[in-house]
Amino acid sequence: MICRSSSSGMYFAILMESDRFDNWIEHIVQNGFRNNKLLRFRLNRPGSYLRSSKRGVAHMPLSPSPKALIPFVSVENMMRLVHHIGIEQMLVELTDAIEADFRRWPCFDKTPRVASHSREGVIELMPTSDGEIYGFKYVNGHPKNMAEGLQTVTAFGLLASVSTGYPVLLTEMTLLTALRTAATSAMAARHLAPKGVKAMAMIGNGAQAEFQALAMKAVLGIEEVRLYDIDPRATEKTAANLKESGLTVIPCKSAQAAIEGAGIITTCTADKQYATILTDNMVGAGVHINAIGGDCPGKTELHRDILLRADTFVEYPPQTRIEGEIQQMDADYPVTELWKVVLGEAEGRQDTRQITLFDSVGFAIEDFSALRYVRGKLEGSSFYQEIDIIADPDDPRDLFGMLQRART
Repeated sequence: MICRSSSSGMYFAILMESDRFDNWIEHIVQNGFRNNKLLRFRLNRPGSYLRSSKRGVAHMPLSPSPKALIPFVSVENMMRLVHHIGIEQMLVELTDAIEADFRRWPCFDKTPRVASHSREGVIELMPTSDGEIYGFKYVNGHPKNMAEGLQTVTAFGLLASVSTGYPVLLTEMTLLTALRTAATSAMAARHLAPKGVKAMAMIGNGAQAEFQALAMKAVLGIEEVRLYDIDPRATEKTAANLKESGLTVIPCKSAQAAIEGAGIITTCTADKQYATILTDNMVGAGVHINAIGGDCPGKTELHRDILLRADTFVEYPPQTRIEGEIQQMDADYPVTELWKVVLGEAEGRQDTRQITLFDSVGFAIEDFSALRYVRGKLEGSSFYQEIDIIADPDDPRDLFGMLQRART
């Protein structure tokens, strides 16, 4: 209907139910001139409304176009999603999702992550695509942050349609990275660890420790985790968090004590330096080493003599030779790509005395798998919100016009 203000002479357009809307528009068309004032209107799409001005009726979007909206998973919603699925169940499902993408490894674009290094840490972008979906993760690594009450690692990630370039998912990835890192470790251990292994050592009891222990429990059936950290408070934290996990948790006074009887040794420390968390004499025959702390040049955890005894498996050699344990070794140091083991194109564990080493620095395909997994869980759920991050003018050429029409 049309209302006229007696004080200002302005005309106001008020929307009504859709079945009366067409009749209302026809009325304006036939009676556009009132008291020598032209009522101007423009209809762009469903979900628009008209507002008044002294120059007539102007267009303003009531809500963004559906093309402008993408699902966004906040930290709160990620936590809700994880607890809805169950932490261990999600770790199992993520492990399977990552392995499924390792089985189609040749389909992906692959490049070492784009890194900006500083004295304080590193900021990285990790991109990949399977030809249909593009994904990337933004992630940092700042060991000094812990002393300032900040996370050492924070992250977010995005998926986009290759055919249009439009994003299809934006999500937090600080929690999701912890989950996918643990799932990747479990996936590698499924192929490389001793059969029937029941005990693991966790050297470094920071933010990743509980996820690693629970993934090994859920995927491999680990029953005992032996903890060590140079900071006893970190070990106390991890032991308390795992108290109700069903694992036997044993805090240890040294790394040597922690690895006694462990068939899997996971190292996950944060110092950005060449460190020796494990020495050669500490590592006995038949163990699987899951080295996940190395993630940048100048940061290692293992003595190089361990690498001379071990069969080493990596995600993407060009990246691992820069950032992993093998940065200590000559350029021709032999490694096996893990995806080839998954596909049966290369041998994994061959005998009970073999030392296997997964030199993991994290790779973009693992993040892609995690993002794809989360996207698949969102349909029909309440674990996301839609956010307006794509400008979508009615005429793709008229971005400026869209901006001008938004003036109040």
